[in-house]
Amino acid sequence: MAETRRRTRGGGGAARRAERSAVSFETAKYIERNIPNFEVLTEEALQIIEYNADTVLEEIGVNFISNPAALARWRNAGADVDGERVRIPRGLARKLCATAPSSFVQHARNPERNVMIGERTLVLAPVYGPPFVRDNAGGRRYATMDDFNKFVKLGYMSKWLHHSGGTVCEPTDIPVNKRHLDMLYAHMTLSDKPFMGSVTEPSRAQDSVDMASILFGEQFVQDNTVMTSLININSPMTFDDVMMGALEVYAQNNQASIISPFIVGGAMAPVSVAGTLTQVLAETLAGIAYSQLIRPGAPVIMGAFVTSIDMNSGAPTFGTPEAAHITYGVGQLARRLNLPYRSAGSFCGSKLPDAQAAYETANSLNMGLLAGVNFMLHSCGWLEGGLVSSFEKFVMDADQLGTLHHLARGVEIDENAQALDAIREVGPGGHYLGCAHTQENFKSAFWKSDLLDYKPFETWSDEGAQDTQSLAAARVEKLLADYQQPAMDPAILEALNDYVASRKAAEPDSFM
Repeated sequence: MAETRRRTRGGGGAARRAERSAVSFETAKYIERNIPNFEVLTEEALQIIEYNADTVLEEIGVNFISNPAALARWRNAGADVDGERVRIPRGLARKLCATAPSSFVQHARNPERNVMIGERTLVLAPVYGPPFVRDNAGGRRYATMDDFNKFVKLGYMSKWLHHSGGTVCEPTDIPVNKRHLDMLYAHMTLSDKPFMGSVTEPSRAQDSVDMASILFGEQFVQDNTVMTSLININSPMTFDDVMMGALEVYAQNNQASIISPFIVGGAMAPVSVAGTLTQVLAETLAGIAYSQLIRPGAPVIMGAFVTSIDMNSGAPTFGTPEAAHITYGVGQLARRLNLPYRSAGSFCGSKLPDAQAAYETANSLNMGLLAGVNFMLHSCGWLEGGLVSSFEKFVMDADQLGTLHHLARGVEIDENAQALDAIREVGPGGHYLGCAHTQENFKSAFWKSDLLDYKPFETWSDEGAQDTQSLAAARVEKLLADYQQPAMDPAILEALNDYVASRKAAEPDSFM
């Protein structure tokens, strides 16, 4: 390993030359909001929820399962530990959370694609976790590594996506204990956008740190954040040893973790908005506080994945008003804690990228923008309640993310935007198509879709009367055909290949 890292450090000049000669595709800068956040809770409501969350932590407590080291840390910090139940005195979790940064930069291997997470920014990342994929040609099927690579390429080619994401689909043709190596390798080599690390086992989190150290250099990783990873809480109020073990690895190595309850209202949390907000706050306070017990100042993101449930079928529902109220409310609570916030996405319960998917996704995306979300996982590609990564919906959603960028700009009011000269030039009864102001601004005045059809009916009909799914399928093919892999220092690529090969050879395949 030391030899590998020596070769890596010696390749810096070649890496810089490779970056300069790489084919670059335009990626919009992360969103910086110039619009106000939508706030649904009054000051009285916020204080009640905060008080009740502290009551939950103090009187009911949370479970840290199969993790004696975590129990010892909590005991030393002043919590009451009874078996695996941890009761946290009122105010202690909030005090520990105070050392977490309000924002941080996640570095990409292409520095032009670094992102800032926190304050008034919004970073968009693709779908995460589905075991199935869907496209127009093959329908619904188990995901493969080839599918995974295609999604990484689409993410790299998508202008409005700032982040490559993590498990954009679960490649079921690769052994469970080794697929994280292939997924990380794909993100590192097929894209130069920021990416996420593995959390499915603490040793896989360590592999993520080790591979990132090859890519960026060991000291750079210790001094900077190069990965953001998803740590789910087993709601209600249970922290398992797998997720906490991964959190420990990332916090120890200065890498960011999203501390996020997985809430299905009526199943994993109360049916009421206020009750769910109380539980979400209690769980995130405990999780973030624990990250700071590992390493004060470790970067974290306060997360909330929230959906309601269909009381007839038991299936999760998306794009609902209850989820919106909770998402807005958690945003307010996160800002009061001065923490970055993760929530929302291209959520839908539809089986196809159809009208239901469009309605529910539009509700969820706009909700995230207005709620003050800083990191939006699942921003494109989500289908069937998160069971499916859809190629067509990926590009449909990625196209619509452009509207979030433009909405977030707010309303400009400078002299050019006031357009008084244009109004004077045209006067009553005229039109603006040929005036000087229109000619000077038309190229940048309006957001333009790269996918949707605005042609006259006759032209649309003559060109095959294609629906949006068909247009999206064609765009998937075009983006993949246009894809060119970003260059990488050959020494770093060799070192990554050596690491993956050695780790795969170290243990037998397992599909369990």
